[in-house]
Amino acid sequence: MELVEVVYRLMRAFPKDERFRLCDQLGRAVVSIPSNIAEGNGRESKTEYARFLGIARGSLYETETQLEIAKRLGYVDDLAEPQSLIVEIRRMLISIMSKLRS
Repeated sequence: MELVEVVYRLMRAFPKDERFRLCDQLGRAVVSIPSNIAEGNGRESKTEYARFLGIARGSLYETETQLEIAKRLGYVDDLAEPQSLIVEIRRMLISIMSKLRS
């Protein structure tokens, strides 16, 4: 959830004409991460949980890519905070997925 908050704060600085382009896509991707983790956790099987964790991981990579695009376009200067959260979430997802497979 912290990553969602950080990204939404960053998006406030984006130009108004990006609200329905990059902001929209980035917002959906970052919200999808905790949403899919929660939905998968609520499922009845480890297989389903692992599937939703995989979707969350994909959304995490999508978020990371879109943040890099925003940086290259000059919409944000520093990605240190979201990047450290992305690394932490990625490790968490990999760990949970490994445990589910064993």
